[in-house]
Amino acid sequence: MQGLAERQQDFALALLDATRATPRGLVGPDGLPSPRRFAVYRNNVVAGLIETLKENYPAVHRIVGDEFFRAMAGHFSIAHPPQSPIMLSYGKGFPEFIDGFEPAAALPYLADVAGIERAWNEAYHAADAEPLSANDLLAIDQDDLARVRLALHPSLRVTQSRFPALTIWRMNIAGGEPAAVDLEAGGEDALIIRPSAEVVVHRLPMGAAAFVRTLGAGKPVVAAAIAALEATPYFDLRAMLAGLIEAGAFVGWSLERDAGGEP
Repeated sequence: MQGLAERQQDFALALLDATRATPRGLVGPDGLPSPRRFAVYRNNVVAGLIETLKENYPAVHRIVGDEFFRAMAGHFSIAHPPQSPIMLSYGKGFPEFIDGFEPAAALPYLADVAGIERAWNEAYHAADAEPLSANDLLAIDQDDLARVRLALHPSLRVTQSRFPALTIWRMNIAGGEPAAVDLEAGGEDALIIRPSAEVVVHRLPMGAAAFVRTLGAGKPVVAAAIAALEATPYFDLRAMLAGLIEAGAFVGWSLERDAGGEP
């Protein structure tokens, strides 16, 4: 005889796998097994997951159309059921899924567009924090600048693409107008952040993504600048810091400690 945990597992597996039999013990008002009722419930569950993905990835939905999106999202939902009752986080792995989804191979930029949408969603639901102003950072001694660690805003996300994914995303969100895009025009990196009430998306210059990610790893400004210069010899540290301050990217700073533990 199955225990409660086994019955619950069978029920959950059957919900997302139409090839599995109706779980034992499920009966209708007449006391008889009711596979048709369970099939309706199963379809509603999958349809609900697809709708959640549609809401979280509107540009992807617009690019591929409703029929293709529902088919792709259906495959994802079956392979990746929710791991939490909080559906705001559902679909985290959708960009990676799209990247390996063979029918979407004709749109090589699609996974990167989905990555921007995922970053936007995460930024929207991230914790609030008060960004540092330029005056806050003027308090740093110029001699200490190389050893400064800058804490990033909790909503800040960075995406990178070898395609003009940011341009394509902008064309396919509300108010956007799709147009021809040269996929050979070069890649685009983006910074997604919610410094106050609204999520803002900025295009990043070359080297900036490496700079921001190095700061996010807890490294000092000098290490982040070196990482950026490895990406491009034209990296401008002063202009980069000014742009990130204006975007509200920083919420705190500290000095890297030396080997003796002194700041």
